[in-house]
Amino acid sequence: MLQQTLEGHSNWVMSVAFSPDSRLLASASRDKTVRLWDAATGALQQTLEGHSDSVCDSVWSVAFSPDSRLLASVSIDKTVRLWDAATGALQQTLEGHSDSVRSVAFSPDSRLLASASSDKTVRLWDAATGAL
Repeated sequence: MLQQTLEGHSNWVMSVAFSPDSRLLASASRDKTVRLWDAATGALQQTLEGHSDSVCDSVWSVAFSPDSRLLASVSIDKTVRLWDAATGALQQTLEGHSDSVRSVAFSPDSRLLASASSDKTVRLWDAATGAL
C-alpha cells in the first residue's frame, strides 16, 4: 500500500537511499540537487546544492555512511561530495575522477568511501580526510 509520494524535484530522480537509522531518505536527481526527506512524514528537510550547474549534469547516486552522519553524492561533474546528514552542510568535495562518477558506497565502519566512474576506475577515499 502506498505510504507517501515525495514531490519537489524538477527532473528525473536517479537514486534514493535510506539512512541506516531510518530517519532520513535522500534522493538524487537530474535537477543537480540532493533532497533530504523525513522518512516518517515525507517532509522535505533539506535541498543540497553544489554539484555543477552545467546543463547536462545530474546527481547520479547517494549513500549514507553506516553511522548515518554523512551523506555522499556523486555526479556527472566528476566529483564526490560529502555532506553532514544532520545539517546539510557540505563537508568535502573529492576530485580525481576524469569522467562521470556513477556510484558510491561506504565501508561498514564508515571510514572508507568507494566511488565508481565512467573513467573505468574505482577510487577509495578516507571519509574523514578526503585523502585518496
